[in-house]
Amino acid sequence: MARTIEEIENIILQEKESRSELNGLTSNSKVSIWRNFIYIIAYIIFTLELLFDSHKKEVNEILMDLKPHTARWYRNKALAFQYGFDLYLDTDEFNNEGHTEDDIKNSKIVKYSAVTEAQNQSRLIIKIATENGGKLSPLDDTVIESFTAYMEKIRDAGVPFTIINYLPDLLYLNITIKRDALVLDNKGNAIAPIDGDIQPIETSIKQFLRELPFNGELVLSKLTDKLQATTGVKDINIDNASTAWIDPTINDYGQTQSIYMSKIPESGYFTTEYLGNSLITITYVV
Repeated sequence: MARTIEEIENIILQEKESRSELNGLTSNSKVSIWRNFIYIIAYIIFTLELLFDSHKKEVNEILMDLKPHTARWYRNKALAFQYGFDLYLDTDEFNNEGHTEDDIKNSKIVKYSAVTEAQNQSRLIIKIATENGGKLSPLDDTVIESFTAYMEKIRDAGVPFTIINYLPDLLYLNITIKRDALVLDNKGNAIAPIDGDIQPIETSIKQFLRELPFNGELVLSKLTDKLQATTGVKDINIDNASTAWIDPTINDYGQTQSIYMSKIPESGYFTTEYLGNSLITITYVV
């Protein structure tokens, strides 16, 4: 970690005090010429240390990305998949010869990926999703066939994997909000909307879910904190939180299960809407 400018200045000043030939520099004014020189040198050293730290971080990240046999390596390879493109022979790199930058960009349709190890067996779990209309969504079956063939080619020998390409986990929320009657009406609508935000509670929930990283853990206490900080909210209680996810044996959503404290989505992401209906029930009290 880079030292502060003040720390560097103090080291230079201590060195100056140890040199008898510099005893003539006695001014304590911070605008004296010799003190300005010290500040300039300290600032240059500070900037260099920041650059060195940044360079070290970049190199470490590159080495981590290049290191095979890790979950991070598989995740980056999943994101590097190019639909409709072939690999160079006996490599894990795509042949982009003759294609434009837009062609290459548009072919990278896996926008989100997370790779973990199965708990009960030696197997990688590869969760992926794309984006349609600004919302996370699964990839088409034809794309999955191509993606699976790609992962089969680049995986380490003997490493089995399972691809999770599901619709989002359904998130059901029953919440009680103690509202400020001066700010919110009995339906939770803002009496004097800020920036046109008529329903600040629903907005906070959507923001919270958008801020979750792909395959990130939903922590109910953090959702509570987010809602507690919303304008017009005096107090909040999450009466019930439950979720349902795709059961591959029936190719549909299974039974809902209550969330105790936190939950990582099986698909990698949540939604609070299903078939055009909201899964959020909010009761407002004063």
